[in-house]
Amino acid sequence: MNVPHLTLNDGHEIPQFGFGVFKVSNDDIVASVRTALEAGYRHIDTAAVYGNEAGVGQAIRESGIPREDLFVTTKLWNDSQTPGKARAAIEESLTRLGLDHVDLYLIHWPQPMFGEYVGAWESLIAFRDEGLTTSIGVSNFNADHLDAVIAATDVVPAVNQIELHPTFAQPDLVAYDESLGIRTEAWGPLGQGRGELDEPGIVAVAAEVGRTPAQVTLRWHIQRGIIVFPKSVTPHRIEENFAIFDFELTDAQMAAMDALDAGRRGGADPLAFTAR
Repeated sequence: MNVPHLTLNDGHEIPQFGFGVFKVSNDDIVASVRTALEAGYRHIDTAAVYGNEAGVGQAIRESGIPREDLFVTTKLWNDSQTPGKARAAIEESLTRLGLDHVDLYLIHWPQPMFGEYVGAWESLIAFRDEGLTTSIGVSNFNADHLDAVIAATDVVPAVNQIELHPTFAQPDLVAYDESLGIRTEAWGPLGQGRGELDEPGIVAVAAEVGRTPAQVTLRWHIQRGIIVFPKSVTPHRIEENFAIFDFELTDAQMAAMDALDAGRRGGADPLAFTAR
């Protein structure tokens, strides 16, 4: 199966489909990433706060896959947004991963109440210019946060990774990202176990195409142009999630999925999230 690649606004390409490792424990991380790589995944999304960068790096090394064939993302945690801490954070992430650079480095949350995210963005620009990361972007940024970093630096993030799933589709923010040339990435693409895959509308589309609710949800993301990376530690689900490139949803099926949007956020609100 061939995973589509999208071109970022800095000219680099990103696989549209990848493997997420949020909340994957150190007991499971090496085996899970190994299974994903064997299934064909080449895009891995981790973060410093996940506590599993070392396991991701171990699985990458043991896979024998050439580095240039992989796309690795990690993220700057909230307590490290000041310049000195940001530099230490990316260097520590690279050490844990066993890499000399990542393909994409993100500010994990804007935390506007602390007023540090614009300075953090300036640090990421420096890291990109030094070759510590190929591309830079943000996560959980609203339109106002995007406007602030662009106004301060004239550098537009390559991606904005946001909570995104059928009952929280964020069409206005996705459209705003697109208007700025920013690619949108989805975290929590399957609703993070909150029963979203039992939604009658999703179940009905899945029955129509003879696929699982998870597969049609991931296909919905792909056809919207969203970059997506589901998480699982179960081998057959890791493989099943990857098997979405041999079918398409019709316009009517896409519309049925779109109609499920209820503005139902499941994770934290970027305007209120204060964890550090």
